[in-house]
Amino acid sequence: MPSLDIPVDTLILPGLNGSPEAHWQRHWARDNLESRVVEQHDWSCPEQRDWLVRLERVVEMVGNDVWLVAHSLGCLLAAHFAESRLAGRIRGALLVAPCDLETTEALHPCIVRFGAMPARRLPFPSLVVGSLDDPYMPVERLRQTARAWGSDLVDIGHAGHINIASGFGRWTAGYDFLDLLKTRASDADFGRVPLPRPSPAALAGSGPVPH
Repeated sequence: MPSLDIPVDTLILPGLNGSPEAHWQRHWARDNLESRVVEQHDWSCPEQRDWLVRLERVVEMVGNDVWLVAHSLGCLLAAHFAESRLAGRIRGALLVAPCDLETTEALHPCIVRFGAMPARRLPFPSLVVGSLDDPYMPVERLRQTARAWGSDLVDIGHAGHINIASGFGRWTAGYDFLDLLKTRASDADFGRVPLPRPSPAALAGSGPVPH
């Protein structure tokens, strides 16, 4: 499969229904020429295998090691990718507002077909960013998931699902988390040294969404 013409170092993984144009993931893709959104053929009725195959094809096309920036169900895709033959090509993953699969399936019955909740330790460095009142992920489940994945964890308070509805449109402050992941990933003591507290700006969204 041919490589992409433009060098890519970051792949962006949206969740259920994709990320609309005002979502921070789309802003990040536009702001950074070396990033690319992994587009799925079916955003509304996700099949784990289909999404995984698509991500594998894009990783092959890129032709170099990459960072992952995932949201919601995209975080579970990144976690499932740990079982892929191409997992060694992932430099690290920023996992924002991962969803609990059981909760998500209850909220969207007969739509999400994503297998079991991934629970194995990830073979690449990862940073989970979550909130205390995410309707898709109870906070204790968030902590359990981060531990199972071997991920660093930052909760940013009451931030909902860290999406447009909870005030996270152009979330440029979130770049602090990606920088933190990159710094941590280059440290031989990743996962053993306490995580530094990110800047106050990174803990905030872009403000309330106008009605």
